[in-house]
Amino acid sequence: MARTVKAHAVRRNEILDAAQRLIYTKGYEQMTIQDILDSLQIAKGTFYHYFDSKQALLEVLIERILAEMEQVLTPIVHDPHLPALEKFQHVFATLARWKTAQKTFLLALLRVWYMDENAIVLRKMRTAAFERIAPLLTVIIHHGRQEGILTTPYPDQAGGVIFALLQSFEETLVSVLLSDEPDQDKLQRVEGIAAAYTDALERVLGAPAASLQLVDIQTLREWFVSSEDNL
Repeated sequence: MARTVKAHAVRRNEILDAAQRLIYTKGYEQMTIQDILDSLQIAKGTFYHYFDSKQALLEVLIERILAEMEQVLTPIVHDPHLPALEKFQHVFATLARWKTAQKTFLLALLRVWYMDENAIVLRKMRTAAFERIAPLLTVIIHHGRQEGILTTPYPDQAGGVIFALLQSFEETLVSVLLSDEPDQDKLQRVEGIAAAYTDALERVLGAPAASLQLVDIQTLREWFVSSEDNL
């Protein structure tokens, strides 16, 4: 029985890995189920044994990525040696590095991900991310209250508010990223946007002014300035 369960998990992950590689090389819109079948030399029935559709596959793939994100953030949140503000800073930096490392995959998904046809899936993914990440933020907020560095009167609710701010910040950056503006103009805009969201973040937390940095300029440059402009 154990061997059967293991084989099931292995095959499922092989399909997910193949889909992610194809999204890297072809994009989600262009990728077909047949591409996955050809890549793995499996029958169509094998694919449908694990996933009901291409969109269901995408949901599971995103859920797997969220689980990986949670696994990376959890040790930071529960590190007994880090003060709360440093925990937040580590969380923001880790999320930024993680997203930058996934840049090719995320860029391949962005346009299709924000199409009306994916509104239901997007809402599901946002809900899944909220359920995984907001509780971790709440733990840090309670830690900061105990230290006296955070003064929010709503520590149990502030984690959700912070998550909503981070999500709104991300969606705003995506809208700029997908615009037709020159890269340098985009960078100038997002620097101001990042400053505004950082200020809002500190106010919600009741943190000292200029005590947090939501994203650093080098990370922004990696997303909003082409490689040629960085030379």
